[in-house]
Amino acid sequence: MRLSIASLALCVFGITTGEFVIAGILPDLATDLGVSIPAAGLLVTAYAIGMIVGGPTLTALTTRYPRKPLMVVLLAVAVVGNLVSALAPSYAILFVARVIAASITSTFFANAVVTAIATAPEGKQASTVSKLVFGMNVAMILGAPLGTFIGSHYGWRATFAAIAVVGVIGLLLVLQLVPSVPNSGGSVASELRAFRNRDLQLALAVYAVANAGILMVFTYFAPLLTDVSGFSSGSIAIWLLVYGVGATVGNLVGGRLWDQAKMPSQIGLLTLMAVALAVMWVTSSSTVIIGVLVFIIGALGFAVIPGMQARVLGIASAAPTLALAVNASAYQVAAAFAGWMGGQVINTSGLRSMYLVAAAITVAGIALSGLAWYRDRVAVEAESAQVPVAEPGKAETH
Repeated sequence: MRLSIASLALCVFGITTGEFVIAGILPDLATDLGVSIPAAGLLVTAYAIGMIVGGPTLTALTTRYPRKPLMVVLLAVAVVGNLVSALAPSYAILFVARVIAASITSTFFANAVVTAIATAPEGKQASTVSKLVFGMNVAMILGAPLGTFIGSHYGWRATFAAIAVVGVIGLLLVLQLVPSVPNSGGSVASELRAFRNRDLQLALAVYAVANAGILMVFTYFAPLLTDVSGFSSGSIAIWLLVYGVGATVGNLVGGRLWDQAKMPSQIGLLTLMAVALAVMWVTSSSTVIIGVLVFIIGALGFAVIPGMQARVLGIASAAPTLALAVNASAYQVAAAFAGWMGGQVINTSGLRSMYLVAAAITVAGIALSGLAWYRDRVAVEAESAQVPVAEPGKAETH
């Protein structure tokens, strides 16, 4: 791996570890700050809010800024957000700090992807981007478990401090090793016009809804395993590792399945996910079965992502950078909903019910995917028949 790409991958690792690690330190954080588990779960919502608002806004407003200086500034903001998180004297300040740290995530990732593509050897663009995405997988496999381990031994504040250190190292490496790439983005208006497309709107909706169920389970991962299934709190880091390994396998397999079958594979994977979540509800007291299903839902949860991202980028080819940022925001809409909805489920029905609610939400994602597939087939059939019909993505708004 070239040093420039490795530097960007390290930055992606640090930034996404800051997002994923909450699942492992949630109980300790709640106890230390004197808040309930549902309230602590809203920190996931806080991070999501930062990405939802900050991602598209920053990306649209910085379409003409040089990419390297922009990425350095974004990394500096992330470092400050994580340092404030580590030092936060209250829940309210921690909430704001998480919003700050999250606000740059989508924009940084979008610019890192475009930089990687621009500097990749001919014919190796896709494999180069996959190395950046691998930084996210490593955050799941090693970052979240390691952050949980640090938190359990040295306190949750040390976890955020460690993430800030990784951010500083990544920033220095970007300054030294990443080449300058011009930003050839158009005006904000021209970028935003791409989002009038109905098919793009539907693709973003699918990305949000289909992932909301699994994100709800992941947000409350630690209490689900300890309070419902009887695992020890010291084993959570190990189970996060198992989930992360499943996510990596799923990411690789899911990409290949999409290349071969596209929407049928997506609907099939989501169906398996809904079934797996329902089985977790039925077998929640069995540590053996739940242990196996942790790997399975990690694999299924990430197997659907490559295809969903490819669909969004394929539809929004006129604004790929902004599309990446908005797509990430759609995922965070799901995360925000997951953090809030999970708290509601805990307060009304108890932790165990979360598996069943997550399965039902995933079924809604299946329905939306079916609608998207149907629109694709109608468009293809109309083109094959050479019938002059309006493009599905440009249908009249009612």
